[in-house]
Amino acid sequence: MRVGLDFDNTIVCYDQLFHKVALELGAIPADLPQNKVLVRDHLRRIGQEDVWTEMQGTVYGARMDEAEPYPGVIDALRQLKAAGVELFIVSHKTRTPFRGPAYDLHQAARHWVETVLLDEGKPLVEPEHVFFRPTKSEKWQQIADCGCQIFIDDLPEILKAAEFPAAVRAVLFDPERHHQDEGLETVTDWAQIPALVLG
Repeated sequence: MRVGLDFDNTIVCYDQLFHKVALELGAIPADLPQNKVLVRDHLRRIGQEDVWTEMQGTVYGARMDEAEPYPGVIDALRQLKAAGVELFIVSHKTRTPFRGPAYDLHQAARHWVETVLLDEGKPLVEPEHVFFRPTKSEKWQQIADCGCQIFIDDLPEILKAAEFPAAVRAVLFDPERHHQDEGLETVTDWAQIPALVLG
């Protein structure tokens, strides 16, 4: 069994880090909840889209090491690997940010995988199974090239696209239940994923 996983907002939860960086910049009120979408929406509402865009470069680049995995990620990956599942990370990510310093976002993400997704010091996802692709088309092609039988992503538009490989079982990761009307097989917690994969 080969299982593919998206990276941003599927494996990695950025809620606390975006809130922290926005507070440091004085860009949000202190009582705004720790939620990435709420931070983004607040900045857009007050006409600070450029601040949001530059923050993304900071979080995904210079501050990536401070990001946290979603609860249950390590345990779920450990269970899947112990059951003989081959794990792949396939992510659509630009090499550098749209604004601000030219951080290498691929290298920052790869370093995070190599230092966080570990079980007793050993990688839960082999380095050669980690792919960051600059376009969505390349992501869909990589999912197919990896031979994934299941792919888990937080974006319905990735899973429902005509270019998504037809033979792959698409699973939506939707912890805040934003996309209940999308008609996709859905999980809301990483604790659900081993049973979904292993049947």
